Amino acid sequence: MRRAGPRGVLLDVPDAGAAAATAARVRALAEEGLLPEVAVVPGAASVLVEAVETDLADAVLPALAACVVAGEPNGAGPLVEVPVSWDGPDLDAVAGYWGCSPTEVVARLEAHEFRSAFCGFAPGFAYLAGLPEAWALPRLASPRPRVPAGSVALAGTWAGVYPTASPGGWQLVGRTEVVLFDADADPPALLAPGTRVRFVGR
Repeated sequence: MRRAGPRGVLLDVPDAGAAAATAARVRALAEEGLLPEVAVVPGAASVLVEAVETDLADAVLPALAACVVAGEPNGAGPLVEVPVSWDGPDLDAVAGYWGCSPTEVVARLEAHEFRSAFCGFAPGFAYLAGLPEAWALPRLASPRPRVPAGSVALAGTWAGVYPTASPGGWQLVGRTEVVLFDADADPPALLAPGTRVRFVGR
């Protein structure tokens, strides 16, 4: 655990699953009134907790440290199904990395349930955890200057969907027309942290 200024603290955790579980416990403490109003931001291997209107008192640090857990979050988050057209330009390359056919790549992705670990890079871009280490994929040697909005992409053990057109170096395997970020929605990001995600063919 490390201080992040007078209002914040950074909790170190082993992985994205632990970050999601830890963030859920911190939020529960705040809802019980045992913490001041805080913003809780899970990452790949950390959770940032920052008080909204006041400094974060030393007295609450032991309670925050006790929130750190090592595993996946308990309970099921909401499930979002994302319809995908599997026609991405890198689908054949992913099949080559995985030693299977493009059809099998699609079958694996549709059979797999992902979990939104955290959002970053762009508003509404969720890092979807859950691919096995054996399926880890490299990023492109040269990022594309423009990836179309709605592109379904893979890199490392992560999946993601580009909410807007932007540069990007992930492997593109498909596309969707789902709106991933709406500033007027609650929450604004469709795939908010903790959301379970399944890709379905269309």
